[in-house]
Amino acid sequence: MKIQASAENYLETIYVLKRRIGAVRSIDIVNELGYSKPSISVAMKNLRENGCIEMDSDGYIRLTEKGAAVAEKMYERHTLFSRWLVSLGVDEKIAGEDACRIEHVISEESFAAIKRHTGCLGTESH
Repeated sequence: MKIQASAENYLETIYVLKRRIGAVRSIDIVNELGYSKPSISVAMKNLRENGCIEMDSDGYIRLTEKGAAVAEKMYERHTLFSRWLVSLGVDEKIAGEDACRIEHVISEESFAAIKRHTGCLGTESH
């Protein structure tokens, strides 16, 4: 199943926040992305209905196996592209913005080739 770029971004954001702050709630996503609470609420409902996240009774969000797989894939792509572009002399902010667009449209084959070519610049941070 193909997941839309917006859903991929939300899942990646949950993944990054989990690494950074531990427990993640919708308000953390609001603060991170600057979107409205109602927008995040709708997005979390859609992700939950698609089996990508689970929310407990206190509102804490957990990636399911399906959601984690998508999030980790996007995180790896974003990190590699950001670092690669910075290494080519692109401003860090612009590199991050461009990486965010590239990560959603590139094929698995092309990404694997770029990953081999760059020597996999690492995926420790975002």
